[in-house]
Amino acid sequence: MSFLLDALVFFGAAILVVPICHRLGLSVVLGYLIAGVAIGPDVLGLIGEQQEADEVLHFAELGVVLLLFIIGLELQPRRLWVMRRFVFGLGSLQIGVTTLGIGGLIAVLFGFGWQPSALLGFALALSSTAFVLQLLAERKTLNQPHGRAAFGALLMQDVAVIPAIAVLDVINPNTTSTGSREDVLLIALVVAGLFGARLALRPLLRFVAGTGIHELFTAAGLALVVGAALTMQSIGLSMGLGAFIAGMMVADSEYRHQLETDVAPFKGLLLGLFFMAVGMSADLDLLLDEPLVVLGLTALLMLAKSVLLYPLARLVRLDHAEAIRTSAVLSQGGEFGFVLLTTAMLAQVIDSRTADLAVLVITASMMLTPAYTAALERLLHRRRASLPFDTIVDEPENPVVIAGFGRVGQIIGRILSMRHIPFTALESSSAQVEFVRQFGNRIYYGDPSNVELLRSAHIEQAKVLIIAVDDDEAAVRMARSVKAHYPGVKIFARARNRRHEIQLRDVGVDFVIRETLGSSLIMGGEVLESLGLAPAEAAEAIDVFRVHDERTLAQQMAVYHDDEAFRQTAIAAARELEELFNADAASVRSARTDAPADG
Repeated sequence: MSFLLDALVFFGAAILVVPICHRLGLSVVLGYLIAGVAIGPDVLGLIGEQQEADEVLHFAELGVVLLLFIIGLELQPRRLWVMRRFVFGLGSLQIGVTTLGIGGLIAVLFGFGWQPSALLGFALALSSTAFVLQLLAERKTLNQPHGRAAFGALLMQDVAVIPAIAVLDVINPNTTSTGSREDVLLIALVVAGLFGARLALRPLLRFVAGTGIHELFTAAGLALVVGAALTMQSIGLSMGLGAFIAGMMVADSEYRHQLETDVAPFKGLLLGLFFMAVGMSADLDLLLDEPLVVLGLTALLMLAKSVLLYPLARLVRLDHAEAIRTSAVLSQGGEFGFVLLTTAMLAQVIDSRTADLAVLVITASMMLTPAYTAALERLLHRRRASLPFDTIVDEPENPVVIAGFGRVGQIIGRILSMRHIPFTALESSSAQVEFVRQFGNRIYYGDPSNVELLRSAHIEQAKVLIIAVDDDEAAVRMARSVKAHYPGVKIFARARNRRHEIQLRDVGVDFVIRETLGSSLIMGGEVLESLGLAPAEAAEAIDVFRVHDERTLAQQMAVYHDDEAFRQTAIAAARELEELFNADAASVRSARTDAPADG
């Protein structure tokens, strides 16, 4: 019963605390850490014994093992080669320079020897993969230059953890490995056996998948991870190393995505348990006794990592703003730091007080990172807003002006360039301007909705204005202004949704298309054909939908200022479309019934 009661405590704490942290804009990892602190022996005491917390931490290490397996799945040679500048360049430099810088700082400030200083420097040089990736995903910046750079550096950090854990396992006095020549040979044979098993894995997975029993395939994936982990543990090395190798063995197989999908929920739950166990193990008495020391070291860590990372990011050709973002988002400590510190303490490289202090610093740095990155982002936006817009001087009178040079604007610009049609592009994002200029495109930094900037671009001589900005209100404002001052210019606009399209049509834009409409219609036709419809039938169905959508849009334009009338129009249109398709289906059935039999 005690096990079930403890499980209820962990689940309840996670369910209560993690959603609150998520609502407050904090990381899920921080939610688990705070939940662990709350139920730990120093606060509520729901899990009262430190020994019990250590047992949970030992069991929850399986979450780290599964995380390393998934990292191994991601390490396809092709993907590494595409991101080589960030992975091998920025990642390797960041690990080396930050380890030396922070390790040297620790040696000077605390007088530690080279071994604990280097170990602490390396542990604190690591950033949180789970934390940073979630932060970037929440802000939708994973595909921006600093997002790709951060991901590449994190990938290299995750790989670098493997040999570090292996080294600590070897020097651990409690390890079962003696370091003799026979043990080295045994390790080599086991590693060779793991890679040799790669030849048998794909047929085995194919056999299990052929049964069609999904849970059996999930069990096979977990058995692969646990088997490889136990194999490595049996020779005194890290379980994570075995899981990492197992992931690499199936990284290029056709079952990689299914394995990742099946293992991910277990990884997430066990990692959450791991972070809660770390929170339970945090020495809050140390924080209360020396708050200034903990907070001061946290600030020193984040500042040191940011200062050391900025020139490295510039070295791999990130611009000033993106380099600042990269250095800020990687400024915290990481979850693998917890693992390394625990392993180092067991190996007697550092004492328990130093490990507890480092754990508190890493935890505090995680908690402060969102506020730190948000403050830097505001400073960057303020600086960018203060930058003067480009002055367009001696610009030729081009027939096309493109307002907004993002995804849509760039594609149209490439099409025009292919036909040798000159154009002038205007973009309000300075980062986007700098990026596009690297490829020799003529683009100017400014607010396209400003009539004076359009006039500088000779809008009065242009034949076509293309509006492809992300701001819906700015697009409508620009279209209204151009129609009022330059009625002879044809306006083509990209709408983000149905209501935006209606607003653009209402101000007189000549051609409007919703950004997802065309691709959705094409995909819908392909889906119908794949389900057995003849191409002509599929095309007719798509035409019926397109005509009906245009008619509905015309009706909604008259009432779009009235939300309730707009909603009722949409409901009536959906009902009408259903009746149309039912009538078409009935006519097809009738035609088949009336057709004469063959022969």
